[in-house]
This record gives sequence, C-alpha cells and structure tokens, in this order.
Amino acid sequence: MKDCLMDPAQQSNKTKRHRGMRRSQNQSAATPPKDAYARLLSQHRSSMFASYLAQYAQDSLTQKEENGSSASLQAHSDRLNLPQQKKDHVLIEFPDSSEFSPSSSKKKGEESSLSLYMEKLSSHSDQQECERKPGVSERQRRGQRRDTTTSQDGDIESGEELAGSRGNGPKKQQKQQKKRDDPNKSAGDGRSKKQVFESYMSLEEVSHGLKRGELYQGQLRINPKNYNEAFIPSPDDARDLFLDGVVARNRALNGDIVVIQILPREQWKVKPEVTNRHGPSPNVRAEDQSNDPEEVLRNRPDVSCADTESCAFTYQVVYIVERKHSRAVTGHLKFLPDKPFAMFSPVDHRVPRINVKLDDCPAEFRANPGDFAKTLLICQITDWAADSNFAEGRLAKTLGQAGEIEPETEGIMIEYNVDFSEFPQEVLDCLPKTLPWTIPPEEIEKRRDLRKECIFTIDPATARDLDDALSCKQLPDGNFEVGVHIADVSYFVKEGTSLDNMASQRATSVYLVQMVVPMLPRLLCEELCSLNPLTDRLTFSVIWKLTPEGKILDEWFGRSVMHSCVKLSYDNAQRLIEAPERLFPPDELPPIDAEHTVDEIHQAVLHLHSIAKNLRAQRFLGGALRLDQPKLSFTLDKETMTPQGCYIYEYRDCNKLVEEFMLLANMATATHIYRAFPTLALLRRHPPPKAKLVKELEVLCNQLGLNMDFTSAGTIHKSLCAIYGDDEYSVYRRQVLNNMCSRPMQLALYFCTGTRLQREHFQHYALNVPLYTHFTSPIRRYPDIIVHRLLAASLNLGPRLGLSTEEVQIRASHCNDKKTLSKKVQELSSELYFGVFVKECGPLESNAMVMGVLDKSFDVLVIKYGVQKRIYCKSIAGLDSYRYRKVEKVPQLVLVWTSDDEESPPVEQVISIFSVVDVQLKTDEVPLKYSALLKRPEKIAS
Repeated sequence: MKDCLMDPAQQSNKTKRHRGMRRSQNQSAATPPKDAYARLLSQHRSSMFASYLAQYAQDSLTQKEENGSSASLQAHSDRLNLPQQKKDHVLIEFPDSSEFSPSSSKKKGEESSLSLYMEKLSSHSDQQECERKPGVSERQRRGQRRDTTTSQDGDIESGEELAGSRGNGPKKQQKQQKKRDDPNKSAGDGRSKKQVFESYMSLEEVSHGLKRGELYQGQLRINPKNYNEAFIPSPDDARDLFLDGVVARNRALNGDIVVIQILPREQWKVKPEVTNRHGPSPNVRAEDQSNDPEEVLRNRPDVSCADTESCAFTYQVVYIVERKHSRAVTGHLKFLPDKPFAMFSPVDHRVPRINVKLDDCPAEFRANPGDFAKTLLICQITDWAADSNFAEGRLAKTLGQAGEIEPETEGIMIEYNVDFSEFPQEVLDCLPKTLPWTIPPEEIEKRRDLRKECIFTIDPATARDLDDALSCKQLPDGNFEVGVHIADVSYFVKEGTSLDNMASQRATSVYLVQMVVPMLPRLLCEELCSLNPLTDRLTFSVIWKLTPEGKILDEWFGRSVMHSCVKLSYDNAQRLIEAPERLFPPDELPPIDAEHTVDEIHQAVLHLHSIAKNLRAQRFLGGALRLDQPKLSFTLDKETMTPQGCYIYEYRDCNKLVEEFMLLANMATATHIYRAFPTLALLRRHPPPKAKLVKELEVLCNQLGLNMDFTSAGTIHKSLCAIYGDDEYSVYRRQVLNNMCSRPMQLALYFCTGTRLQREHFQHYALNVPLYTHFTSPIRRYPDIIVHRLLAASLNLGPRLGLSTEEVQIRASHCNDKKTLSKKVQELSSELYFGVFVKECGPLESNAMVMGVLDKSFDVLVIKYGVQKRIYCKSIAGLDSYRYRKVEKVPQLVLVWTSDDEESPPVEQVISIFSVVDVQLKTDEVPLKYSALLKRPEKIAS
C-alpha cells in the first residue's frame, strides 16, 4: 500500500534501499492537497470510476506481461517476509494522521501514485480471471486460504494439508515432487507446503502505517456463531471493519488488540442488498449473527465485485499489539493413530485445534484413549507457526467429566482468566492482625459520626458484601436530608501494597450462579468493610438536602462512621413500599437496632421511594435511556448446589429506589473529582451507538411499521414507551424491542480525563449526563477504590493519588477488560446452569416470540425463561418445506407443514418478527447443550 506513495523514478531507483530511508524522504516532502491513493479510496463508490479502474487494470496487465514484475511488488513481497516482532504488550498510540504526509505535492507525483496503485491492482488480475472462469471451485479461487482449520471443522483430524483433496494433474504431481524433495516440511502436524499465514509487519512499519491512516488498530471480535467472521471497530466507532476467514485473522484470537490493513479489491465482499438478502437479525449483537455490521457476505458466483458500489472493504491482521486472549482453552483430546501428537479440540469454535505432543499427554490417555472421550481438559497454546494450520500447545490440567457443574465452571474461569486462587500470604499480611477488629478511637474523631442516624442497607437476601447504605429524614422545612454511605475500602487497601496490587489485578469480583470470586480477601469484603447490621463501620458519605421533588439544595462529601440499624432484603423493602399504611410487627423484618423503630424505618423507605420516583421521572424526561433485558435466576439445592428451579428476575420499585440514589451519588462524585483533578479523574463514559447499525435498525423498524426516532437516547426511550402496547404479550414485545435497540449500543468504558479524549466524549450516552463515574461499590470494583482516593485527596482527607495520568489510564483499560470478561463468565455460568436444568427437568415447553428472521432459520425469545435460541428450518420435525420471502420489505419465512391426513392439503405458517410460536427446549447430545424445537401449532391459518 505504501508503494503507491512514490513516483516511478523513486520506485525504480530505490527499490533495494532500506524502507526506513524511503519513509524519511517521504516525511520530508511537502504536504499535497490530497495524495492519490486517498483520493482513490474516497472515490471507490463511483461506478464510472470503477469501470475506468477495470479498463486500466486490463491495459496494465498487458504491459506487465511484457515488462515483468514491478519493483513495487517486489518491495511488497519483501515486506511480507519480515520477521515477527515480539512486542505483544506494547500499546501503540500515534498522533492524528493529518500530522504526517507521505507523498509529494506535485501533480506529477500524484499521477505516478495512480500508476503504482493500478500496477498493484493489475497484479491480482490473474486471480480475478480465475474467479471469472466457470467451473472454478471456491477452494481453487481461495488458493492458500484455509478457513476450515478451527475446531468447528469436523473433517480435519490429523492436520494434513487441506489442499490435498484437489484432483490429480501435472501441477499436483509437481507439488508432490517438491514436497518429497523438501525435508523441512512435515505432513503430519498441520504444516503446509507454503505459508498459511503472512508474516507480521515490523513495529516500524506498523507505526508509519497507522500514522498514514493505511492501517487500523482495534480489538478483535470473532463471531461465536460463525468462526469465519471477525470484526474490529472502525477508528470513529461508527461501524465495524470485517475480516473474512481464519487466514485473515493471522493467528490472532478473540479479544486481542490487532492492527489490520485493507485487502486488495478483488477480495472485498458483496453487500447483502446485491444478493437480495434481508437485513440483519435484530436479536443479537453484531458478532452473534451471520450478517455482520458492515453487511458483508461470502462471495456468490452470480455477483461480481467489479462494481465497487456493491462491495464492502475486507481486512486482514498484519500485527498483534497485545495478546489479551488467555490462550488457555477447555476442550477434548483425541488420539490420532500413527501420529506423534494428539489433537485437542476446543469447546470454543473460535479457537483453532491444537497439536499436543503425545509424550506430554497422560499415560492413561496413551494406553486407553477412549476413556478420555468425555473428559474435559485445559490446554495452553504455546505457539502457532505461520506455516501451520494448527496451533501447538501443552495440557495444563484435567478438569473432570464434561457436563458436570464443577469442572465446567472451573474451565470457564480458567479460559477467561479469572483468578480464583487463594490470596497469597503477602496479601493477607496487609490485613489487620488483631481480631475481632474495632475502629480505633482516633479514627472516629477524624470522621463525621453518624452512628445514631437511621441508616440501613437494601440488598439481595443472600448478599454478604454490603457496599452501600441509605438514610433519609424529614427536616422541619419539609425538605429531606438523604445520605448515601459507601464502605470505606480505601482505609484498609493502602495504595502500593501487595493487597492493592492484587485488587488491581483482579479488578472486579466475579459473580457466578453458585459462587462469588471476590476481588478482596473475605475478611474485608464480608466482614471489616461490609456494612453489616448492628456494627460500627467506616464509610465515605454523600449527604444532600433535597426537596420532595429531588432538587439538590445542598451537598456534603466526607469520611464518616455509621451503624446500620437493619439489613433489609429487596423483598422486605418491597413489602414496605407496597403497604404504606400498614403497621409492620418487628417479627416480619430482620433484627432491628433498639435505638430505632419499625415505623421509623418504614417512613424512611417510603420517603426514599417517593423521591426516587421523582428523580427517575426527571432523568427520563431529561433524555435518559434504559434497555432492560431478562435475567435468569435459579433456586439451588443447598447441599449439591444443583438447580432445582429457575425464574426471570423481576425488577421492582425497591430496585429502582436503590438504583436512583446510587446514580445520584456517582454523578455527584464524578463532578466533584473532575473539578478537583481535571487531568487525573477516573470517570466512566458511554459512547453513542454505532451510526451504521443505527441506520440499519431504523430501516428495519420502518419496514416493520414501527415509528422509532433514533435521534438521541431520549427519543429512543420515548419511542419505545409509545409502541410497547398493553396486551398480554406487551412485556415480551418490550424485551424484543429492547434487544433490537441494544444491538447498535457500545460498551461503557472507564477512562482517565487527562488523556487526549475530547471533553464532549466524556458523556454517558444512556444516562445522558456529561460526567459519570463509579463510587458506590468499592468492595467489588477496583475503579471505585481509585475514585475514593481521589475524593479523599480533594477533601484533604488523604494523600494525593500516587499515579500519573498514563498509569490511571492503564488501570482503567485493564478494568474495562476484566469487567467484560466478568460479564461473559457470568453469562456462561447462567447458560451452564440452565443447560443442567433442561437436562434434569426437560423437555420444557413455552411460548416464544420471534426476534429475527433469516433465510433458513429464525431467532426466538423463550418467554417463560427469557433465553434466546435460533431455530433452523431443516431441523423442524413434520415440516414439508419452507421458503423465504419479503412482504413490503419485511422478512418472513413460510413454513409448509405436512398435513395430518392424506386428503388434506399441506398448511402454511408464516414466521415474522413478533410472531408468537410454541417451542420445546430439549437437551442435545453435546453435554449441557440444548435446542429449541418448534412445535406444530394446533391451529394454522391456511
């Protein structure tokens, strides 16, 4: 790509010079109005220009055949064979590309750049000609592309060369002879005769390419439902950039930070509107569906990319900046006869199969490999050579039988890099030595004493790490003094200690169905820091003077000491809210401190509820958005911890009460610490949704007849409230609509305000507030601890934070990664338990609402359990045929059911978004996996 930045004279005279010298010459050149290659890219959507390029390519091909290969292509070839740089943990940041201009300002130079660009384009015309020939298979067209090397591909077991299945002929005989003559190539370990993957660029090349805007950096996401598709966000976060196939990923794994470059035009992918396919399925995020955010599809023989307006860019990885994937995977080991290695097949199909030396396998496996068919193991990837279809690795641990909760859970945590080991002694040495611990009298003197106030906690009944407490009392003037009191974890976790370092590494507590992996030792998170009832505890408080409408009249921040008078569960609080006039006897609530009465606590809860309703109404009137998703909860056997039942968690007024005051405290703290430390504050931002996905969703809603306004978070909220409906399925329609609107949304991120991020990008999109942070959960979130330290320093109640802006940003980025992994582990734990529940109690039957329609399948929300599943038409029993169609651009599937008797004709069932169907959840042969089966409806409109 950089070749087209030089004129022909430069190219012919300096081909053999070092590439760095050429860059320095280019950098010293004057800045042109716009270099030729950038102009070409900006014009690539013009069909007339595309025709001109095609003709130019044909003319250039003839000249090329006469004159031989160009020096620029030789330079390009040299670049691809550079050695890989071993700098996996270097974060690459560069100034704006506008600061660097590589090409000459002369028009002559620009025309030369055009010639070089066309020369590169024509160099691929041989492959284009092959694509145009009838009878040429997809595999022949792809050549060295090997997109079937991952564990999802069932026909590759031993790692032999994939191209070996081609028909015999003179060329193949020549290749076989070369293979016999080359002693360095092995046919048994997945090694290819040629390089499967391109060599990585050097760090220097990557640096210059990113500065020029020729390369892009981002985090790789691989589609879990189609391992051939991967994406990274575009630099402006408006859309996703598409990588097609395993080879394009160049040995990068899901979550890695990579650098990519655009592929030659003939490898771009056809847009779906050309292939007459429907829009993207609304039920899942971009990486969970076959139609990716750029709407790129696999090449079809009836569509050509000669018309650039019908094609989308496709990219490939040229460098791995940071290997964020743990390279530890769960899976199964398979014996391969006459091979010096075994094949490890990961459960996650996005990870390649792994060769494990037979000598490194358990002796029992070598003797009786069949006994390991259902054994779950952990394998650590150690290498993945550029000339191999498969990675190499070593077995790390035998977990146990697949399908059992304990080994499956341990496998999930190892694979997602959750540290569930015991805390080392050097960390425990940081804890108070004298137990039971009491607050030193001199510490109480430094704080505001709130121990006589009516302060209480509201948490799930099983919670043991109680971060937050609330207080509310009415003032003589009719206003209220409301307090949010947060455990003062920073008092115990001193900056720079082993305890602090461990908390920073873990970054978050991880909540699974049956257990919690704590961020801090249990002595802290369940005892000394937890705001347990009837016990003095150290806290950081925010206390406001509020009007009944929720307007803030006064605000106070400070360190305090409190004494919780009761531990209310959400059920307790909800009963108090729902019965405002009732006098509750003491035995209907948990133990209460003798200093306070049930009625005092009841009135405080009612006042908080009233103010919270006003705060909530004002937030949504002000443009906030909330997209609730169903959350599955389980009742467990106390001894075996196996699921006895499951239900969808209900979000009630008691939850909203707590949420509103936590949000208020977080927003107030964000404003305070940013004002005090404008270049050091750790905040949390939520970027706007991806513009391209929003546009796609808007088109889909219009097709469905939904009047949605996607201008802002507030207009989305208003639109959703207006079209939910009030029939028996309105709550489920709401869930489907919420899910559709969640697709374009991005994740919220921690960041340091001293980075180069513009002030307008600090905003939290969903909350529609300019500044936001996390202050209210320091027991389970490390960012909250940093925020507490910043708050203490701003009030002269603690030392200045001992971190630079860059160090705060590094910790913020690490916390982002750990939060994402924690959420994924929580989801997988829930899926695991629901799989066990289906196995033990299934088949389960329920109504379901259709969320998205594809050409051969459709997605449903199972109403009773809140899970989402895809139903494939080919697996529906009793179905005679099916066809895909669009009615006024709305995608539909017409299912033709076989009639019950020979005399009756087949009947049809139309599947479209919001259709209600009957499904059965039934366990699969794969351990803990289950499928949704469509039941034949009792009544079908013919």
